[in-house]
Amino acid sequence: VQLQASGGGLVQTGGSLRLSCAASGRTFSSYAMGWFRQAPGKEREFVATISWSGDITYYADSVKGRFTISRDNAKNTVYLQMNSLKPEDTAVYYCAADPSQRAVVAGRGRYWGQGTLVTVSS
Repeated sequence: VQLQASGGGLVQTGGSLRLSCAASGRTFSSYAMGWFRQAPGKEREFVATISWSGDITYYADSVKGRFTISRDNAKNTVYLQMNSLKPEDTAVYYCAADPSQRAVVAGRGRYWGQGTLVTVSS
């Protein structure tokens, strides 16, 4: 599985962005997916995850209520809708995939995308 993240950019505080992660391969629908982020000088942190079926999602407390993860298995794509963005959301965002959602949450996903930069100006 190859993952290609896109949709990052520069946005003002309070604005919105939608990230996409397109996956290659016919087994996408059997993988749990997740989003992580890494801010400058900080460690990578978990943001959100979604099960293969789309019915189980988890979010980091820092984004709960503002971000929404979703997927379209017909398009082999997972999305991260980010609303009410804050300067502290500035980071490179990565998508990850693994058959195990637990592995995704733990940051041990088998496959990773290349990252897309989100910058939130104050």
